Amino acid sequence: MDFSQFNGAEQAQMTRLIEKKQMQDFMKLYSGMVERCFNACAQDFTSKALSTNEKTCVQNCTDKFLKHSERVGARFAEHNAGMSTLAREQTGC
Repeated sequence: MDFSQFNGAEQAQMTRLIEKKQMQDFMKLYSGMVERCFNACAQDFTSKALSTNEKTCVQNCTDKFLKHSERVGARFAEHNAGMSTLAREQTGC
């Protein structure tokens, strides 16, 4: 993002707001993954240790979730880049 029209204090404030939003988004993603994988994988509550099957399930679940999130992020970036290119073409910049 271009904050060149803002003064230094405003730029710093905008940067903090963006960082806060990114942290909130990350925590939401992480919490969603934990909840989904726990619900899918936790089967036996008689032991505090995970069984081999539960460990495998958690590993597969997190791998899948993170790969999915990465792919969605890449698609979003591609879409965003395409929209930026289209906007530049329309404005002649």
